[in-house]
Amino acid sequence: MDIRKCAAEAIGTFWLTFAGCGSAVIAAGVPQVGIGLLGVSLAFGLTVVTMAYAIGHISGCHLNPAVTIGLAAGRRFPGRDIGPYIAAQVLGSVAAAGLLLAIAGGAPGFDLAKGFAANGYGDHSPGQYSLVACFLAEVVLTLVFLFVIMGATHGKAPAGFAPLAIGLCLTLIHLVGIPITNLSVNPARSTGPALVAGGWALGQLWLFWVAPIIGGALGGILYRWLSEEPSAQVTGLPTATATS
Repeated sequence: MDIRKCAAEAIGTFWLTFAGCGSAVIAAGVPQVGIGLLGVSLAFGLTVVTMAYAIGHISGCHLNPAVTIGLAAGRRFPGRDIGPYIAAQVLGSVAAAGLLLAIAGGAPGFDLAKGFAANGYGDHSPGQYSLVACFLAEVVLTLVFLFVIMGATHGKAPAGFAPLAIGLCLTLIHLVGIPITNLSVNPARSTGPALVAGGWALGQLWLFWVAPIIGGALGGILYRWLSEEPSAQVTGLPTATATS
């Protein structure tokens, strides 16, 4: 495994977690200028678009263990590289969460008990959704995300537009999923904030590993079955492709 690819994944996942979760922690509810649900959703999508163009040619810009596993299930990524990619992604997310805490904690009235953009179900779901509902939402939304990633990076897809399609898809699923779980579809993104928030967030973290990985694998398998060929674009994002 090329250490540069792992470094790119760590940097990219750092940016996704810092900017995406940071938009929720710092900017979502600021009086008069709060960006709200739409703003946070766009922030996550934009992290993917920007990093896909920046590091897609280096590592494929997965930024997400569910994407890495989903691409492997769709035969777009070698299984031997799954572990190093996931380790790099988690390290990037944890570093981002630590920096975000240092910055957000400098504001008067900061309250870690508000959740720190951690994902949750039941009493810790923004809309009080049940464990089953949250599990289903995370599986289905991750499945669709992988389906779009596989299609946007297919050899016959329009070249150069994959980052936009993937980023817009991530924005859309955040619009649907934030009220349900704060939306994960990304175990690494969930891990950093959960480690900072502790308590209930760590206790519920299992769901945000299990459900996205199941959804990602199903999405990769489904698209491979549906498509004429599994090859990825040779331009735009490389074979080890995708995002958040």
